[in-house]
Amino acid sequence: MSASANQGTAAVAPRPTAPAPRPPVRRVRLTVSRVDPWSAMKVSFLVAIGLGIATVVMIAVLWMLLSGMGVFDQINSMIEKIIGDANTKFDIMDFVGFGRVVSLSVVLGVVNVLLVTAMSTLAAFLYNVCASLVGGLQLTLTDD
Repeated sequence: MSASANQGTAAVAPRPTAPAPRPPVRRVRLTVSRVDPWSAMKVSFLVAIGLGIATVVMIAVLWMLLSGMGVFDQINSMIEKIIGDANTKFDIMDFVGFGRVVSLSVVLGVVNVLLVTAMSTLAAFLYNVCASLVGGLQLTLTDD
């Protein structure tokens, strides 16, 4: 066969196509000029409730772990050795019993809920005052 006959039957490799151009990234500048204190109070209240419940559960689990590892018994024996008086019986559970520790953590959780809610609401009011003076917080958002 001749060279011209081979050229007609040869397979043509497809050309690689360029990827489609991406649309330009859209940027939007926004200004947070006001935060509603009522919505800030509701959100902070719910977040504080969640953190309070998590704190109580964490403290209860930590107490059970320490009790299961025998930490309180070791503290009792160490303090009895330090005191050295056979007539005086020391029990750390009088001070850090499970009920007392969990009750204290619930009280601290309730106080935390009240403080976080009040501070967040106050922060929203203060932000609104500052934003009225300087114009607010400017954000730039992009669309991918």
